[in-house]
Amino acid sequence: MTSELIPSDYGEWLAALKTQIQTARQKAILAVNQELLALYWHIGRDILTRQAEQGWGTKVIEQLAKDLRTAFPELKGFSRANLMSMRAFAEAWPDIVIVQQLVGQLQWGHNIVLLTRLKDTGLRLAYARQALEYGWSRNTLNIHIETQRIEREGLAVTNFESRLPGYQSELARDSLKDPYRLDFLGLGKDAEERAIESALVQHITRFLIELGSGFAFVGRQVHLEVGGDDFFIDLLFYHLKLRCYVVVELKAGAFKPEHAGKLSFYLSAVDAQIKRSEDSPTIGLLLCKSQNRVVAEYALRDSNHPIGVAEYQLINSLPDKLLTDLPSIEEIEAELIGQHIDLDEQAKFE
Repeated sequence: MTSELIPSDYGEWLAALKTQIQTARQKAILAVNQELLALYWHIGRDILTRQAEQGWGTKVIEQLAKDLRTAFPELKGFSRANLMSMRAFAEAWPDIVIVQQLVGQLQWGHNIVLLTRLKDTGLRLAYARQALEYGWSRNTLNIHIETQRIEREGLAVTNFESRLPGYQSELARDSLKDPYRLDFLGLGKDAEERAIESALVQHITRFLIELGSGFAFVGRQVHLEVGGDDFFIDLLFYHLKLRCYVVVELKAGAFKPEHAGKLSFYLSAVDAQIKRSEDSPTIGLLLCKSQNRVVAEYALRDSNHPIGVAEYQLINSLPDKLLTDLPSIEEIEAELIGQHIDLDEQAKFE
């Protein structure tokens, strides 16, 4: 006899089924995206070839755009501007393998950003890889390019090579930048440490973007009691890839050797009181208004703890024209807080 009762495991089965459907749908849309970008590459390559061999001018491209829109009125990707972008796409990536294995997995809008914002092929590849690895939206990719995220990676003064195992030393070094651009805080160049700290916490999501992937915010003014005395860490993070705590100390002036000594003390306390046995040694990051790199290198030589020193910039470093093209802080934070893969949006292929 058939029962009309809902089985007890129905909810669990339904949840698993929804996941399977969503995964299959995502794979299908990604496959369509790759096919579309491969088509765009072939069209762009043909345009390049015919221009070189037959001397095609702009009128031919305009006619082609008109004819393709007439033939495929339901598709939006055949404007003259987009055909020229296809040409640039094929010119930038003459090897179809790169399109198939890397940039073809990004949306067309991401590729337009790479083409228009970057001229160096190596940098285009580097940003494409990180955009794919971390699931950056087009706005986020734009932000990272404009603030030169990749170009600044690994430039902080550190003693990681002598204080961390080889495999961790390189990853830790690449996890730090110099300088850190904090112009999104809207503070003047003479802002005090506490004002900077408060603004960073207020816009912690944007600060996490600037710090880079892997950082998770733990707390501000984290209390430590040592020998009956109270101490407070400016900002405490945990790095998910390095599997360690990261203590960030802010200095409104120039770097001084004694700053490294105080930070080293904090690292000892965190290792003793907060760090778990499975965690790697705690890392320190001193963010200063300015630094003499030679002085910083000397100061870190005798420290027993892994420390990095980098500058921060509070003044807008981007031209007004570029700033107007970028999303606001609120838009970025809203996007990241609720970040998810919008499969329907992916299917539009602007």
